[in-house]
Amino acid sequence: MQVILRNPLADPYILGVSGGASVAALLAMLAGIASIGVSLSAFFGALLSTLLVFGIAHGAGSWSPMKVLLTGVVLASGWGALISLILAISPDQGLRSMLYWLMGDFSYSSSYGWASLALLVGIATSCYLARPLNLLLHGSVQAASLGVSVEKVYLIIFIIASFLTAVSVSMAGNIGFVGLIVPHLVRLSIGSDHRTLLPASLLLGGTLMVIADLLARTLFSPQQLPVGVITALLGVPLFLFILYRGQRKF
Repeated sequence: MQVILRNPLADPYILGVSGGASVAALLAMLAGIASIGVSLSAFFGALLSTLLVFGIAHGAGSWSPMKVLLTGVVLASGWGALISLILAISPDQGLRSMLYWLMGDFSYSSSYGWASLALLVGIATSCYLARPLNLLLHGSVQAASLGVSVEKVYLIIFIIASFLTAVSVSMAGNIGFVGLIVPHLVRLSIGSDHRTLLPASLLLGGTLMVIADLLARTLFSPQQLPVGVITALLGVPLFLFILYRGQRKF
């Protein structure tokens, strides 16, 4: 997403993709649908949010990265309002678990088999997209002149981003800052070659989530904190540090 939009702030959380998945998953929970139904609902919610962002940003003409980012931010705010409405009309007995799930919670995660399969699909797709993404770093015109089917790559990225976001949201809730911070940390360490950036981001992101979950379970034990609170507390100063370092280099 950051390559396509040529913006370091682009990630599924800020673009509203996570919000769309969360709204659809909460509606499925409210309707009493089983776990696999929640996952499917999250996927279609994420896909719908992606289509809305790029459809509205496109309008009658061509879309620009700034239009997409602004549309995503506004749409994310709209999803947030719908989430508040769903929580307001939800029965009291399920409200606490829904709130914890929204802020990120691994306590109810189970059945990792299908999530592992989704991870393998994501890895395979990332390896396939590594070279086109490297070329897209220089712009879509240059990439097209070097043989990249730009529209095809965009379509695959939109679908796989929605798919992986939906899996993540249905497993652990709406956790922010991971997709925003981790790629920047990896770029600072090993560079921007997507053949190493994507698998390294996978490993570092997983490591960050394990550390955040450990802190959430132990800081105020026996009370457990939502994982999303820990990632936000870690992510905000890290992002400010990356921004400060980038400004100094500039």
